[in-house]
Amino acid sequence: MNDSPLLFRQIHPTFVQNGHVISPAFRPTPKDEKRLSVSDGRKISAEESWKRYTETLGFDSHGVLGVTVSECQNMSLSVLDDPQDGQLDHTVIDFSHLDSKGKIDRAAKVLCRFATKRGWLFLPN
Repeated sequence: MNDSPLLFRQIHPTFVQNGHVISPAFRPTPKDEKRLSVSDGRKISAEESWKRYTETLGFDSHGVLGVTVSECQNMSLSVLDDPQDGQLDHTVIDFSHLDSKGKIDRAAKVLCRFATKRGWLFLPN
């Protein structure tokens, strides 16, 4: 992967508090096995990714934020293609080398800052 593509992250409404996105939106949950799901912006648009996530898969999303591959790599987070059935753009940000919850939380905060500084890439009307 080159370093320029955006990686789209769906932001669940519970991660938007008082108009601000909170960092858990960028932290993998235990079921994720330290891999944060994103969509590769070279293969799908932010709007298309949101529509599939909400309309096809039936999940809730306030909107789409994004980070770049290089932002992840600069934090020593690998970005791995992880195509799923019907989701060839599915990609993961790999937190597995981080050996503590504190390190994972700090990385999630930095990703959240990058994404919120960039701003919403898609918000539904």
